[in-house]
Amino acid sequence: MSSPASLPVTNQQASQPPINSHAFRTFLSRLSSSLRDSLSQRRPWLELVDRSSFARPESLSDSFSRIRKNLSYFKVNYAAIISLVLAFSLLSHPFSLLVLLSLLGSWMFLYLFRSSDQPLVLFGRTFSDRETLLALVLTTIVIVFMTSVGSLLTSALTIGIAIVCLHGAFRVPDDLFLDDQEPANAGLLSFIGNSAATSAAASVVAGRV
Repeated sequence: MSSPASLPVTNQQASQPPINSHAFRTFLSRLSSSLRDSLSQRRPWLELVDRSSFARPESLSDSFSRIRKNLSYFKVNYAAIISLVLAFSLLSHPFSLLVLLSLLGSWMFLYLFRSSDQPLVLFGRTFSDRETLLALVLTTIVIVFMTSVGSLLTSALTIGIAIVCLHGAFRVPDDLFLDDQEPANAGLLSFIGNSAATSAAASVVAGRV
């Protein structure tokens, strides 16, 4: 008596590439640490809005000088203001927020934190890392530059930067104790440019190239 034919079993995990959990946890840990270090250098908000320290600039060069000094002193506060403007703009446009979150998730789970020894398999086809990267880059370009999402981000950034420049031009920095010895990449700038979180993401990408 012949044994019954076995049913074909498909590998469901192939279409869902596993995440490199160690790299992901390391990234989140370093990101959290960088954010805490940056926020610890935030200046008091009452100092930012002290009405007695506002005056009209005498000239255009005076405005630029004030902006430069205030930006160095209030850089974390200014970054928080721009972030709040971005967040408010995205929350007021849920579809754009959903698109950006989906794009971010695609980068994280399909490329940055996907185990390099696990190929990406979608719809029965295997995609190499180069093909995945190219597809993500093209998708990002289309979403950011050819849809309303890009104009929303540009408008929000423009409004945020305008608020920062306006405050910096009218806020007299004479009462600020600027530390000339402070590194140029301290605080939030180190988080943007040279933070451990950025290095962690870069190391993941470098390992794939």
